[in-house]
Amino acid sequence: MIIFVISYSKNYFVPQIILSSKILFMEKMSKYSDYATDLLLKYGPQLLLALVTLIIGLWIINIFLRGFRKIILKGNFDPSLQPFLTSFLGIFLKILLIISVMGMVGIEMTSFIAVLGAAGLAVGMALSGSLQNFAGGVLILTFKPFKVGDYIEAQGHAGVVQLIHVFNTILTTPDNKTIIIPNGALSNASMVNYSTQTTRRVDLKFGTGYQDNIDKTKAVLKYIIESDKRILKDPEPVIAVSELADSSINFVVRPWVNVTDYWDVYFDLHEKVKKAFDNEGISIPYPQQDVHIITKK
Repeated sequence: MIIFVISYSKNYFVPQIILSSKILFMEKMSKYSDYATDLLLKYGPQLLLALVTLIIGLWIINIFLRGFRKIILKGNFDPSLQPFLTSFLGIFLKILLIISVMGMVGIEMTSFIAVLGAAGLAVGMALSGSLQNFAGGVLILTFKPFKVGDYIEAQGHAGVVQLIHVFNTILTTPDNKTIIIPNGALSNASMVNYSTQTTRRVDLKFGTGYQDNIDKTKAVLKYIIESDKRILKDPEPVIAVSELADSSINFVVRPWVNVTDYWDVYFDLHEKVKKAFDNEGISIPYPQQDVHIITKK
């Protein structure tokens, strides 16, 4: 409280107010200084010990993580799994260290953990989809149904796996589009991996006219298959009549090739069969209908 000294002298009134304010300010500063000194004497050793524990703990965690990375590199772990395990373990150990340091300072950890648990539950409910994707990412990285570089088909998309993150997987399509698929859906639905096997069967179907000779057609198809060195001898290619359709006799041609040669053989065989049929006079019919008009006399 500032004490105003009323005086008839103007020159005396103003200096007296300033002097009283300075005295009050010095008293408050002295009180705050004493309070800060008491806090420092009371909690200073605990704060210093907690700070030293935090620094040493972080140093030990970094040493442990470096050793853990070396163990992973020497083991048969997937490259996509290594950074995830290291970062997850580092975050977990640092959280434990921070909780321990807070307990050393004197913070009541029971209430803190209860509040943290309630907050975690609320965040978990709000991010249920993200947690599902996280769990799916862990399953994919652990059981490895596919790896980086595999060509897969899932969730209505097909492409080469470029990256496997914890929450999603990134594919690149043959026409160079980027597809991002959440891991939750990817781990809980059917998926086709075209890269797990070294060989693959090329399924083709060709139609000829009913007036064409079946044995001749099969001989032409067999010659085309045997002349292509990319087609494997074992398993033996299949050439057979599959259907007597409305306007054509349909043949199935099923050779086996290495996975890397699949699309080249697929496209080349269509072109070779068309040229060979033209040279041999074998027709490739198209759907048609005969209309008969009956007139009444």
